[in-house]
Amino acid sequence: MSSPSLIDRFGRRIEYVRLSVTDRCDLRCSYCMPEGFTGFEEPEHWLNFDEIERLVGAFARLGVRHLRLTGGEPLLRRDIAGLAARLAALPGLTDLSLSTNATQLERHARALKAAGVTRLNVSLDSLQQARVEKINGRDVLARVMRGLDAARDAGFAPIKLNMVAMAGENDDEIDAMVAFCMERGFVLRLIEAMPMGDTGRNAHYLDLQPVRARLEKQFGLIETSQPGAGPARYLGAPDGRFNVGFITPLSQHFCESCNRVRVSVDGTAYLCLGQDEKFEFRPLLRGGASDADLEAAIREAIELKPERHEFREAPGKILRFMSMTGG
Repeated sequence: MSSPSLIDRFGRRIEYVRLSVTDRCDLRCSYCMPEGFTGFEEPEHWLNFDEIERLVGAFARLGVRHLRLTGGEPLLRRDIAGLAARLAALPGLTDLSLSTNATQLERHARALKAAGVTRLNVSLDSLQQARVEKINGRDVLARVMRGLDAARDAGFAPIKLNMVAMAGENDDEIDAMVAFCMERGFVLRLIEAMPMGDTGRNAHYLDLQPVRARLEKQFGLIETSQPGAGPARYLGAPDGRFNVGFITPLSQHFCESCNRVRVSVDGTAYLCLGQDEKFEFRPLLRGGASDADLEAAIREAIELKPERHEFREAPGKILRFMSMTGG
């Protein structure tokens, strides 16, 4: 009998799937999706809820414990709370989280919490209205703030704020974002821009190592951890009142401990953000594959996972945008 675990060729245990439920988004963030982009996946190619549940169930039987719903903007998918409830009930999954830009969160927060979503990551790159409009392509700061309030009122804790830190764009706001998160009990996660598509390559990359050293000294931070299975390395205040994570795919990559794969809205598994290896599950799901066939296909896909990305060596290699890959 096969072991209920997924181990890739490099000895990494794959326990985390990031699943895109839509490639649509109501924002046009400068580092993610260009204004005027029209290359969206046809809706008939989207995995339906039955297909998603079946695929995630197969991953869970093979040892995946953490599932994150992503996009695009996942709250644009109709009845997202209903899908979350179905996935939360799958045997084996212990952690169901969701990434969002929070523009729709005010009306979805309570339903998501009731459905079994345990954690939220909210993208917020600035606290200045004009700058948010410039970076995100829309004037949405007030809606995001209402969404954060609704999430906190619904009982989500901790709430993680994701800030893509960019030189000359918003790096002068890092201290303000630290203060904002301290005041509200949020966990801040600073992220280096990745060279994915023209948007990512044109982002103003900022090396976060000096930022980490400065914050560590300024606040007397120590190494700590946070719930979740992602790649962030965390520092925290000794009294536990504040935590900040650093996601540094360029300045200090984490490929040796990568435990995740991404599945796009059309059922394509991308085995690495910075490589082209992929595996298409939709033909199997719509072609009468058995559960055993599906599990065998997942093991086959994991064998394609490369050792590491080449963002520094080949920054122009990946042409797809982040929204196409899935969060």
